[in-house]
Amino acid sequence: MADSPATPQTEAADAGETIVAISTPPGRGGIGIVRLSGPAALALVPHLVSVKAPLTHARAQFGQVLDPHRAGHSDEIYSIDDAIVTTFHGPHSYTGEDLVEIAAHGSPVILDAIVRAALAVGRRLDLGVRPAEPGEFTQRAFLSGRLDLTQAEAVNDLIAARTLDQVRAAAQQMGGAISRRVAPAKETLLHIIALLEAGMDFASGELDDVDIVTPEAIAEAIEKSRVPLATLAASFRHGQVVREGLALALIGLPNAGKSSLFNKLLARDRAIVTAAPGTTRDTLEESLDLKGIPIRLIDTAGLRSESGDATKKKSGREAEEISEAETLGIARSREALADADLILFLHDATRRITREEERLIAELATRPHLLVQTKVDLLHPEIPPSEELEKFLHTSALSGEGMDDLRLAILQAANADGALADSGALNNLRQQEAVAAAIAALDTAATANSNKLPHELILVDLHNALRSLDTLTGNTTTDDILARIFATFCIGK
Repeated sequence: MADSPATPQTEAADAGETIVAISTPPGRGGIGIVRLSGPAALALVPHLVSVKAPLTHARAQFGQVLDPHRAGHSDEIYSIDDAIVTTFHGPHSYTGEDLVEIAAHGSPVILDAIVRAALAVGRRLDLGVRPAEPGEFTQRAFLSGRLDLTQAEAVNDLIAARTLDQVRAAAQQMGGAISRRVAPAKETLLHIIALLEAGMDFASGELDDVDIVTPEAIAEAIEKSRVPLATLAASFRHGQVVREGLALALIGLPNAGKSSLFNKLLARDRAIVTAAPGTTRDTLEESLDLKGIPIRLIDTAGLRSESGDATKKKSGREAEEISEAETLGIARSREALADADLILFLHDATRRITREEERLIAELATRPHLLVQTKVDLLHPEIPPSEELEKFLHTSALSGEGMDDLRLAILQAANADGALADSGALNNLRQQEAVAAAIAALDTAATANSNKLPHELILVDLHNALRSLDTLTGNTTTDDILARIFATFCIGK
């Protein structure tokens, strides 16, 4: 059943099949690896690779990949490639099962031949061999108790990492950082639950010499559990930004300096820049690593109309028609504006704030945004800054003035300006919801305790908190959640 609880012990006991897959990325390379895991993994090796020494745990040895069309037809060995074979005996392997890795040259033909040969031998000898599903090797590691669920998720994060900070965050989580942060809260929770249940047994006459837990002691234990969880919950925004990155859109009127600033942030000329307004007619996207945070930087067409989709603009000059291409560009700018995690509103420092800009700034009041003044190198140094621009960051794409302050402001607005904590951070919605549910249950228990409700009712909430923490680490979870998590992995991991 999809909703039935899954435990590492029961699932691992049912995993009687041996799985096989190519573990290296698609395409050609110097090395390619085929991985096998399960009860028949070691038995398959002599049919796939010729090795001279016994298959010893954690030992790599040289071998030759057997030609699958000629193997077994004569005493002579026909090989198609050299290989390094490494075996790991369960339970001391990544998956907790017998596991074999065959590293050959990275030709897709050779790797596919090894996989096909393993499946063919499995069918011929009835060994129960099949292709691995996405993430199934790591799923078996979780089900066998080699990893908890947060560590398993970190494996996928490590593979998908685009910056060094993402690698560090994934490595911390793979090392059990989140589990260690949760452990003290869980230990306190278990202790107070045990005391309350013992007190209830004492009240019913089943136990002697057990003190009844006072409301003050219950409140102290609840708060002791809640504090580290609240700190962990507060790490979610930073962890999510490090893991998923940030969509950063540059918006403003035509000729506000968006493309120039776009190029300056990228440190290369990517967008076309001219003195004529309206050069950018479509959104332009590039990736940027900003202090370890992956940024999706979006340059947009100038927003020049009062309604955002009208066909004319109004200015001190004679009204002019907006071309169809520019109208489409403005529409796409609006889409980028709606999807962005953070918005940079750019204003040309050589011009006064217009009503159109005031209206656009008012629209951003409920969105994360920064106000940025561009082209400050063109201002006369003796002219005092306008009061209406006091909230703007002052920048120049030409001279580089204010760019360091802008980068820091971006990180601060994204709550990603601090160094990544060594203790790790929550970085996905599943983790955040589990911790939030535990905190909510503790709050309910605290309210019940302050209202002097029976211990039976307090225990219901405390058990709910404990269940949420078990969901976080995977001690208690459901098949559908596991399927959703591991479906995001690549095959072979």
